[in-house]
Amino acid sequence: MLHPQGTLIIIGGREDKTGEKRILKEIAARVHGGKLIIITAASEVPHEVWPEYREIFKKLGVKKIEHFHCNQPEEVRTMDLQKLFDKAKVVFFTGGDQLKLTSKLGGTLVMDYIIEVFKKGGTLAGTSAGASVMGEIMLVGGENAESHKVGNWMMAPGMRFVESLIIDQHFAQRGRIGRLLGAVALNPGVLGIGIDEGTAIIVEQEQFRIMGENAVYVLDGRGVTYTNISEASADQTMSIHDVRLHVLSEPEVFDLKKRTALSMSSGNG
Repeated sequence: MLHPQGTLIIIGGREDKTGEKRILKEIAARVHGGKLIIITAASEVPHEVWPEYREIFKKLGVKKIEHFHCNQPEEVRTMDLQKLFDKAKVVFFTGGDQLKLTSKLGGTLVMDYIIEVFKKGGTLAGTSAGASVMGEIMLVGGENAESHKVGNWMMAPGMRFVESLIIDQHFAQRGRIGRLLGAVALNPGVLGIGIDEGTAIIVEQEQFRIMGENAVYVLDGRGVTYTNISEASADQTMSIHDVRLHVLSEPEVFDLKKRTALSMSSGNG
């Protein structure tokens, strides 16, 4: 992990916004009287997304909420980022298109401010596309129905808030196991993390725990003995042997360094 002082809350999309709002409450609780910055740069409809989240977090008790959006990297140069990020404790990336986030923010001064929040012990949270950018590599393509085909994956560098991870979201709901397997086959040293809707992983130090109603899937390719990924034609079906799969649910914990799920006591004698 690049900046282990902070916390990541990585959400698989469609988090509960009307019921108990457990995941959003977890984010709100980490503001600690500071400031929450909502980044809508991934969204096509920031004018809808920003007020929705602002009202939710206000009702959850967050007093200071700011909005960041830009359409092009050059816009960042004219912003008073020091004022915007003053006393920021949490940065939240909304959903949309992950390439919009990395192409707009990558290499800009705003990334320095975001990383500084993290290094000082703050929290970076993201949902859907805002989750995908957290890892070292991100999936930016691969149709769900054809995700088992060798030539069907597109990847790009992520924001690398956590190293050696590829994160996919809306996982079971959109049938994305094939495309994450393909990503792991191409990068067997990197863990693939698939997060279902309504579910999050909370990453602290070198572990993460599960929160939410559905599952998290961890694909470990270090033990792969064979794959045709580099030899087959683009329309050929992928083959990969001896991938290790963990399926986790709340409140289980996964050790990123040891690549091991930590068993939770059931409490039954």
